[in-house]
Amino acid sequence: MSDFHIMDVTQPVSDALKILGLDLPVSQEQLEIKRKELLHTWDPSRYANLTNNPKKYMQSYKEAEEMTQKIEAAYALLSSWIVSSGNNPPGGQIIV
Repeated sequence: MSDFHIMDVTQPVSDALKILGLDLPVSQEQLEIKRKELLHTWDPSRYANLTNNPKKYMQSYKEAEEMTQKIEAAYALLSSWIVSSGNNPPGGQIIV
């Protein structure tokens, strides 16, 4: 039964790492840097003047909004996982 619980925890963390393009081990600082980079890349307002085609603009805008939400959710999950992890050295905050 405990193995099933471990798989439940591991899959969301694995998915979050994949969204952010990170591998273990990861520190809180690396997590924050990657989040800022991705949010800049996927900022929906960056798509405002890319095309004169409103349909293509809206598709790109919606994709960027969706990615922004995924990035924020992945960041929140991994941040809380780092903080709650009892295996981290004091002040180290590294997921191993």
